[in-house]
Amino acid sequence: MNLVVTDLPVVVIGAGPVGLAAAAHLAERGLDFVVLESGPNVAAAIDEWRHVKLFSPWRYDIDSAARRLLERAGWTAPDLETLPTGGDLIDSYLGPLAKAPELAEHIRYDAQAAAVTRVGFDRLRTAGREEAPFLVGLADGSEILAGAVIDAAGTWRRPNVLGGSGIPARGEAEVADDISRALPDVLGRDRDRFAGRRTAVVGAGHSAATTLLDLGDLADQVPGTEVVWVVRGADQARTYGGGDDDELPARGALGSRLKNLVQSGQVELVSSFRIEAARRTPDGRVELSAGERQVVADTVVNSTGFRPDHEVVSELRLDLDPILGSTRALAPLIDPNQHSCGTVPPHGVDELAHPEQGYYAIGAKSYGRAPTFLLATGYEQARSVVAALAGDWEAARDVQLNLPETGVCSSNLAVASEEASGGCCGPAPQAVSISAPAGRGLATGISGGLLTVTETKPTAQSGCCS
Repeated sequence: MNLVVTDLPVVVIGAGPVGLAAAAHLAERGLDFVVLESGPNVAAAIDEWRHVKLFSPWRYDIDSAARRLLERAGWTAPDLETLPTGGDLIDSYLGPLAKAPELAEHIRYDAQAAAVTRVGFDRLRTAGREEAPFLVGLADGSEILAGAVIDAAGTWRRPNVLGGSGIPARGEAEVADDISRALPDVLGRDRDRFAGRRTAVVGAGHSAATTLLDLGDLADQVPGTEVVWVVRGADQARTYGGGDDDELPARGALGSRLKNLVQSGQVELVSSFRIEAARRTPDGRVELSAGERQVVADTVVNSTGFRPDHEVVSELRLDLDPILGSTRALAPLIDPNQHSCGTVPPHGVDELAHPEQGYYAIGAKSYGRAPTFLLATGYEQARSVVAALAGDWEAARDVQLNLPETGVCSSNLAVASEEASGGCCGPAPQAVSISAPAGRGLATGISGGLLTVTETKPTAQSGCCS
């Protein structure tokens, strides 16, 4: 099966960790490619939270093909047991990778993909469709023809809304200037926005917890700094985690610290609060409403998670799960109601395929709204998809991952110690190996009992994902 329109490059959307991993595998396979990065530099989205420390040590944050490419150029890997920040990930790994000769000339910066379609084909037309090249339209009006498209754009640019029903709360747009996106640099760049003011953090995941801990530290330093934590649920045991018994020490430390802040009164917890409306008060503050209840703050941090942007590929034929927005085949494998981050079974090109032959979303975008994505999973997705594009189906379907029995999501960040800010994107060192049989689709393999996977299904007490 030929998935690539010959004589045209594979277009990779996004120069983050997973997009550059795909590029490294394409280079290793000898396939022509172009990487489109919407920002002015590599991993521009990560650069916005470069102050945050990842949960996973370096050993889980480096793609295999990328490492081979870098080491040929004399690169020395960081200490594999240390925990990098987002800035470390860029400065010590992604930056050097993007400058490698095999990749550098293929990356275009400030190149935002605005639409992807087939030349001469809208979504309705069928005859001859698979032989037509992809047409990638950029925000500046230029266009690129592609033999295949790997969409690693992520979800960072598409945060969820504050409204508790999945749509913006009444008046949310009118107070947008007072709403900060997730993971502000509370103790650094954004300090003046929060010091001596009252902040409402909305969300129950570890990104919210990370911000709450930073705000707690700021309150110790600056009198008048107040913190209120707004959540939809009634039980915060999932956010607190297992403390000293948690399989992920960083997550356990975060949960314990946050629980202490709430119990001490340093963080005011407002639970069972499903936001219906937001407005600016006469004195310039923000009022969030849920029925007859209100929370008033000077500024609000939206830590409610992210969602994918499928509008860019709306003229392609996609088979999306109606709940998660992932592929339909992948959805049952990543359902956060059934899986924590580390119990997601291995999956590759078969589970990522759409009816539109030659288009694949990988990385966080492939998971739709599921917060169970792991960076190591994205690397394996990239390897599998590129192998398929190269026609090596045996390698493409030999999907293998080393994941912990429980894990941490890319949008769920935590602290690595009592003093350090924490992070995302990878599994913990304690891992269990699970693999897919070569040549078999995993969706069928699991339902048919072809895989033996030890699952730790999350409960309110043990789940890691928001």
